[in-house]
Amino acid sequence: MASTSVSRTVPASPDRVWNLIGGFDALPDWLPCIPASTPLEGGRVRRLTNPDGEVIIERLLDFNEAERHYSYAILQAPFPVEGYVSTLRVHAVPGRDDIAEVQWSGRFAPDNATDDEVVALFTGIYRDGLDALHQALSA
Repeated sequence: MASTSVSRTVPASPDRVWNLIGGFDALPDWLPCIPASTPLEGGRVRRLTNPDGEVIIERLLDFNEAERHYSYAILQAPFPVEGYVSTLRVHAVPGRDDIAEVQWSGRFAPDNATDDEVVALFTGIYRDGLDALHQALSA
């Protein structure tokens, strides 16, 4: 199993950040590489489409509103991994109510790729996503 994690401080309160990213179907609201998301199975599954029209299907595994995090698994995607599970989490920054730390982490087994290749792939996706979140909250 390979894994990666990226954290980024963003210019908004933890509640404001969670209100933007905490909905399982909310990726298009802040992540430019996912322009479309369709909720399925009562919102427990999301069907995402990337700009190339490729489909990614993910299932919500765990959701905690009070602690501001959710975990999900990829069921179908054009990525060279299997057993992918990821968590998106919003942390308060002690002594500050105007910023939050967002952590996006995942673990997965490479499939026809090396550990280094898939770690680099998802580290880039998480980093670019959190940069986009920072920009969305700065606007």
